Amino acid sequence: MMNKYSVFNLTTETDFEHKALEVFRFQAKNNLVYKQFIELLNVDINQVTKIEEIPFLPISFFKSHKIVSNTHKIEEIFFSSGTTNANLSKHHVTDLKLYKMSFTNGFNHFYGDIKNYTILALLPNYLERKGSSLVYMVTDLINNTKKKESGFYLNNLSELSIKLKALDKKGAKILLIGVSFALLDLIELNTFKLNNTIIMETGGMKGRRKELIRTELHQVLKEGFGVDTIHSEYGMTELLSQAYSNGNGLFKTPSWMRILIRDTEDALSILPKNKTGAINIIDLANTNSCSFIATQDLGKIDTNNNFEILGRFDNSDIRGCNLMVV
Repeated sequence: MMNKYSVFNLTTETDFEHKALEVFRFQAKNNLVYKQFIELLNVDINQVTKIEEIPFLPISFFKSHKIVSNTHKIEEIFFSSGTTNANLSKHHVTDLKLYKMSFTNGFNHFYGDIKNYTILALLPNYLERKGSSLVYMVTDLINNTKKKESGFYLNNLSELSIKLKALDKKGAKILLIGVSFALLDLIELNTFKLNNTIIMETGGMKGRRKELIRTELHQVLKEGFGVDTIHSEYGMTELLSQAYSNGNGLFKTPSWMRILIRDTEDALSILPKNKTGAINIIDLANTNSCSFIATQDLGKIDTNNNFEILGRFDNSDIRGCNLMVV
């Protein structure tokens, strides 16, 4: 029986590779959708001996299939954001403890003890719908700060501005996490000069504003909040783990998560470092669904295993994919 919680104890690349291959073989046998996908690719799982050889499931399958690796009770279904309820990604989570351990350990690794922070969350589009994994995560982090000032803000930007300035002036350690368009709304209402606040954007204009490239967005936010850097969180409905950037546009992953870059012309081919391609994600916290996901994001990895997001692409067909469309 595989110990799914042991993924948070990995310390070396060898540990990660061994655990990834163990999870792969488990999911290749127990995840019926992933198993069928692998069979259609004519991949012999016994011949897969390194992570670069593992087939990655197209992320679009989370829209059309129930992606699970066990028959346990579904504790929560997380839904992707969208303008309609049609064609949303759905992540069926059978172990919320695993999700909590992942985002808590990940945050603590990059930012230290959550109790040291006051968290102010500006996530209006996520709060306005049900089933957001981001709202679930931030709610739990807010509760764990044990600070009465921590909380969510929907449209009450004036109240948030007053509280943010007051807390920052007092020297409180603050994390303001927000979706990009809402952070822009806030600095249009007020300008700030913050000394004790981390500004973290979760990406996306969600149709509310014109999309900006990351460097342009960060420059506007830096000027508006009076800070030197803008942090970023990279996560998605289909994952139980997050990567973080501390302000330079380069993301780092926790020890149980890895990024590989695939060739956009040959989806089964992994590119070397510093080459631009499509992002594949290994998230070993996804033990109960699928840990090997081919996203529609473009990016590249540097020699230190930091990665950056360069955009998205639409042509994401992978051999075997069309045969499984329902």
